[in-house]
Amino acid sequence: MSDSSPSVSETNGETDTPPLPRVLLKPRRALPFFGRHPWVFAGAISRIEGHPQPGEEVLLQTDRGEFIARGLFNPNSNIRVRLYSWDAEQPLNDELWIERLTQAVALREETGLLEDFETSGCRLVFSEADQLSGLTIDRYGSWFLVQFSSLALSQKQDLVIRFLKDRFPCKGIWLRTEKGMREAEGLEISDQLLFGETPPPHFFLEENGIRYGMNMVTGQKTGFYLDQRDNRLAAARYLKNHRVLEMHCYTGAFALNAIIHGQAQSVQAFDASQGAIEQATANAELNGVGNRIRFQSGKAYAVLEQFKEQGEQFDSVILDPPKMARHRSGVKQALKGYFSLNRLALDVLKPGGILVTCSCSGLVTQQDFQQMLASVAQQTGRHIQILEQRGQPADHPVSPSCLENHYLKCFICRVA
Repeated sequence: MSDSSPSVSETNGETDTPPLPRVLLKPRRALPFFGRHPWVFAGAISRIEGHPQPGEEVLLQTDRGEFIARGLFNPNSNIRVRLYSWDAEQPLNDELWIERLTQAVALREETGLLEDFETSGCRLVFSEADQLSGLTIDRYGSWFLVQFSSLALSQKQDLVIRFLKDRFPCKGIWLRTEKGMREAEGLEISDQLLFGETPPPHFFLEENGIRYGMNMVTGQKTGFYLDQRDNRLAAARYLKNHRVLEMHCYTGAFALNAIIHGQAQSVQAFDASQGAIEQATANAELNGVGNRIRFQSGKAYAVLEQFKEQGEQFDSVILDPPKMARHRSGVKQALKGYFSLNRLALDVLKPGGILVTCSCSGLVTQQDFQQMLASVAQQTGRHIQILEQRGQPADHPVSPSCLENHYLKCFICRVA
């Protein structure tokens, strides 16, 4: 590596354009970015040379002026620069974005996730894992749900729309926004139709041979939790003839897999959202198993406490709570929450029963979650055997350079 700054021709690819603004790091802060981590937080930056505007391309350099990567700048975000190219000769132009989108689609084609197109669903683009930090696209049939968690990439909205229209038979493209992201990134966007028709209030999705009614516009996230596709099927294998209790059931996917694929005897399932309970009930009826699943509105801790007081015991318990940690400062409290929830679950689980316990908090690591289960075993005096440690499916790949996107943990356990 050279100690001198790249020339204009090295940085811009042309000699007749002005040099890009430069973002220089503090001493001894460059290693993660040479390792291709895409987030440059404000606290790692020593100074900025030039006057980059929101969304403008910048060069990231060490404190000695060595080139590291090219990124997009956002003065409104704590993630001050998102990195996309570690090649000094590769500008962040439309050709790069189209190439990245094309690669993301190719992965889903290769893994069979674009088959049965009209009735299936998948995550088409997964942010950092697809080298498109700040962009997520979910597909349900011919409808596409776009989410921006980066101000800079939101400025590429028209390009994303053109790509989807050119590549697929699009019926509609809908923009969904995530809670807190507008404030974190300085985004001035809201849920809206970007192209075509508004998604229908009732779309019927098929997954693992089961049909689900869902709403892409008003449902949680983009209407369905595609990331648990394989885990629901895996958990079902352990539930034959079981009386199952499920917390945070949303639209009933774990419960339906337990009955249809796992041949469970019955499921009692709870969610705090009455709307989710109504949709889950309709989904059970749609699949002809409404007589074997009882969906009820209720908060997990209160429901588990009540069953404990009543002396109820189940053959298996499924826990799939919403995200508990949105910031690093909240990890300790989140682990306390997971401990309490799993501790209560063991109080209503029969000896030799199956515990399926999940976390979608990216800041809580696999090791953290396993240690939490060790603490539960210690406190309860019950031996826990982890049978499977599972994560995300192929349409939610993990970048080893950015482990924050390895968010989903699903542990299937036997509890003595």
